[in-house]
Amino acid sequence: MRVLFLTHRLPYAPNRGDRLRARHILAHLRANGRETHLVSLVHDAEEARRVGDLADLAASVRVARVTASHRLVSAASGLATSTPLTHALLHSREMGQQVESVMRESPPDVVLAYCSSMARYALEPPLAGLPLVIDMVDADSAKWDQLATKRPWPLSWVYAREARLLGAFEAVAMRAAHATTAVNARERSLLAALAPDARIAVVPNGVDLEAFRPHAPPADTPVVVFTGVMNYAPNTEGATWLARHVWPLVKATRPDARLALVGANPTRAVRKLDSRALGITVTGSVPDVRPYLWQAAIAAAPVHTARGVQNKVLEALAAGLPCVVTTPVWEGLPDEVRPACLVADTPLAFADALVSLLAHAPESRRALGAKADLAPLGWKSRLGALIPLLDAAARRDSARDGAAEEGPRADSPL
Repeated sequence: MRVLFLTHRLPYAPNRGDRLRARHILAHLRANGRETHLVSLVHDAEEARRVGDLADLAASVRVARVTASHRLVSAASGLATSTPLTHALLHSREMGQQVESVMRESPPDVVLAYCSSMARYALEPPLAGLPLVIDMVDADSAKWDQLATKRPWPLSWVYAREARLLGAFEAVAMRAAHATTAVNARERSLLAALAPDARIAVVPNGVDLEAFRPHAPPADTPVVVFTGVMNYAPNTEGATWLARHVWPLVKATRPDARLALVGANPTRAVRKLDSRALGITVTGSVPDVRPYLWQAAIAAAPVHTARGVQNKVLEALAAGLPCVVTTPVWEGLPDEVRPACLVADTPLAFADALVSLLAHAPESRRALGAKADLAPLGWKSRLGALIPLLDAAARRDSARDGAAEEGPRADSPL
């Protein structure tokens, strides 16, 4: 079977959740003998230079550039139309050219579109009418709806507009697809509300258990770590909230505590949080996040606008750390890992949870982290349902309704 995989970011380097899932999907398809041709948007020269890193995972890799200046112009002009800004910002004429190249040289049996931003390309010529599976991952429209309630005008209007228009598109796309996948039951329910007659299955996120497994005794330093791409608004806001509202409360009880904000592209606001006096370090981009996890005592996920599964929590738990998380993060986590997490939403409650965990001896903290049952969370098992969905979609001559291998509909309990 030949798969055309469309992504809005190059699935390398695996330094953010969307890239991580896409890269593991590529690896899963390759391991299961599927010939996969990747067409991806890239957003800067550095991303474009990483194409060669995917040579062992895809039969071919083609990229289309989207520049920052293009995004600004598209955003401004897009507001005057009925097009979701997601589509305007990620529009690339070159993307269509690359797709046409694949169609000429390696016509696919099935198209796998990653997120709602790529589904629009799958519904347009020359891909329109081909068997389609959409890995929606999260309900993007729900994220914008959530953001609209937390922003002042005019951003609240922009985000509400995006929620409405993108939600309408998501419904159309899911009905056109053979199947749609989401990362957990919460996201699936939100998507099912948009298109109750669509076939929607849960294909969860996983974690590379061996890669993150600690091979040394737990650190005895009182370091709290928060990881994530630091120009992503929910992470930026979470880092600011943690550093400014929570951390002074922690320091009042634990003057020796240190906070590491680890992740690429910190905004100016995040960089300003770096403070020797408060024991806060902003690392910026790092080649490997694992040493920062292994050298920490606790992981924090102070994200108040969260969709899907926060991979940062799964990775921290795999590294042996107990975690303090907010309710929106908790609600997206697999049941298997929740026993290793404390939930807190106010500065005082979050600080108290961090201080209580710091009071444990290192081995005790690792034992708390080990309450997460990680065994079922390997990527191979988590992505297991994806191949049957793609295979069934490729067999277009079989009836959509009543075929057991085609996956559940929106009203299924799965």
